[in-house]
Amino acid sequence: MNREDFPMLKQDLIYFDNGATSLKPYSVLAKMQDYYENYSANAHRGDYDISYKVDLEYEEAREKVINFINAREKSEVIFTSGTTEAMNLIVNGFFAPLMEAGDEIILTTSEHASNVLPWFRLAREKGCVIKYIPLDQDYHVTLDNLKKVMTPQTKVISLAYITNVIGDVRPMKEITRLAHENNIFVVMDGAQSVPHLKTDVQDLDIDFLAFSGHKMLGPTGIGVLYGKKELLENMEPTNLGGGMNESFDNENEVYLKELPTRLEAGTPNIAGVLGLGAAIDYLNSIGMEKIHDREMHLRDYLVEKLVAIPHIDIINLEADSGIVTFNIDGIFSQDVAYYLNKYNICVRAGNHCAKLIKNAIGVTNSIRISLYFYNTENEIDSLVELLKDKNKIEAEML
Repeated sequence: MNREDFPMLKQDLIYFDNGATSLKPYSVLAKMQDYYENYSANAHRGDYDISYKVDLEYEEAREKVINFINAREKSEVIFTSGTTEAMNLIVNGFFAPLMEAGDEIILTTSEHASNVLPWFRLAREKGCVIKYIPLDQDYHVTLDNLKKVMTPQTKVISLAYITNVIGDVRPMKEITRLAHENNIFVVMDGAQSVPHLKTDVQDLDIDFLAFSGHKMLGPTGIGVLYGKKELLENMEPTNLGGGMNESFDNENEVYLKELPTRLEAGTPNIAGVLGLGAAIDYLNSIGMEKIHDREMHLRDYLVEKLVAIPHIDIINLEADSGIVTFNIDGIFSQDVAYYLNKYNICVRAGNHCAKLIKNAIGVTNSIRISLYFYNTENEIDSLVELLKDKNKIEAEML
């Protein structure tokens, strides 16, 4: 599906690591090259034609993000370097001034490091309490299990919509409704979901969202922080510098610009912003529902093949995303990845930056296949054929 649009697919390469980063279509590369070759001025600073062109296209890209996630207005979309920076800005800029000793932060053991470590530091510094939603038999989150850990001291629930190892889709709309009934904030890590599912922040009613451009066909080094305007108005900038201030005369007279500019200090990743806008155009041209349907077809096809191989243990048999995580009996996951690499097949092996999940699944390392719409049944067949013969894998490891 649309494989001709991706230059990397002209190589003898099978790419199954889309959860780490996605491939880039020609249109994204062309947009960034056009900027660098023809109007590579700074944004929001110049009084000349090419700088004005940058301003227009930069803000046009913001409008594309607004429409893509159904935010209300431009003040709710902040450009960051990625999910990690956005999560740190949420934790340090909004919650750090708000939280007090004894306040509770609810996570799960299947969260990515970017949705764990900033909260850990906040808990240490403020004396907050980290709590985890128990996972069910499929390692999924349920409302009933969430209710078991919620208390009057709970201040925030921070969850990925889709996790990067289990690939489960959380019931975020129901979680948010329950949280808001109890005056609890909801933060959503959208790194694995925004590229694959239609995301409507108003429908979900989440308070904050973080996601990355490079996982959704865009360039690296660009991401988005969404927040409800009334919450962002109370966010302390964690970066101070050029572009985000109106004026300053001394340490007591510093005046900052309005949202979103005051949270985007310094020269932004302009090419990244424009590339992200082009990536959104590309995804919209296909349709997010069509993308999700294609991924689920490929997942079903892959799982059906893998369950027939007796030495393969699928960790996340049930999941509504394109992530399939498994191990081969008696063979270290990264040895399997090295073996597949000999045949130009790219997979992820290790703990996938989700180092707490081992406590739930009892496995420290695993092999992850993360599918996207440009993958094919033939690619899956090639993978499965190489995994069928355990003796061959072991022989080639010697």
